[in-house]
Amino acid sequence: MYDPTVARLTYRALLGRRRALILGALPLLLIAISVVVRALAGADDQTASDLLGGLALATMVPIIGVIAGTGAIGPEIDDGSVVYLLSKPLKRPTIIFTKLIVAVAVTMVFSALPTLVAGYILNGNGQQIAVAYTVAALVSSIAYAALFLLLGTVSRHAVVFGLVYALVWEALFGSLVPGARTLSVQQWSLAVAHKVAGGDLVTSDVGLTTATVLLVAVTVLATWYAGQKLRTLTLAGEE
Repeated sequence: MYDPTVARLTYRALLGRRRALILGALPLLLIAISVVVRALAGADDQTASDLLGGLALATMVPIIGVIAGTGAIGPEIDDGSVVYLLSKPLKRPTIIFTKLIVAVAVTMVFSALPTLVAGYILNGNGQQIAVAYTVAALVSSIAYAALFLLLGTVSRHAVVFGLVYALVWEALFGSLVPGARTLSVQQWSLAVAHKVAGGDLVTSDVGLTTATVLLVAVTVLATWYAGQKLRTLTLAGEE
């Protein structure tokens, strides 16, 4: 289910100079803001939770997920180079699963690690805030990567649709419409973070059991459907 050659090519595509600069911009911004906030306000648990929840989890993680998930396959489909990959004796689910692993790894490195660093800067992991949001970033990275990899497989406008979901649905509707929060990767990951942190600083509108089931279901279904769409793409190319 994992092909090293496909993984190497995908890493090379995602971590090219231009894309790497984009991926690194938000983590650097988060850390810089954390340093300033700590210098001005001191160590405060509520401030740390607000900043990590509002900037790291609600903005940085989904945007990086969009870049990594769609970038793992979208450009190859757009420029037609995916035909050369599909001509190799590789199972289509293997290609998708390998690209998913790469997208998840890149998303985790560029989102979870900066979240942990920022959390320790803000309050030294008081009340497990840094660890809780890091765990939330890790689990949401998996779901986001799967969702946006699927978008990259089915649409040439995957980046636009991904940003609309991340910034409009989750950030805007999620804050205004209570029912929309149930269909939010952010809220699902917050449920996991709440379990890690305990207390009332990290909260979610979704229960832990529901959140876990939805995270697993979305990841599995998105990965499976992306594999099916790649099969269709292969047939179209052969015809």
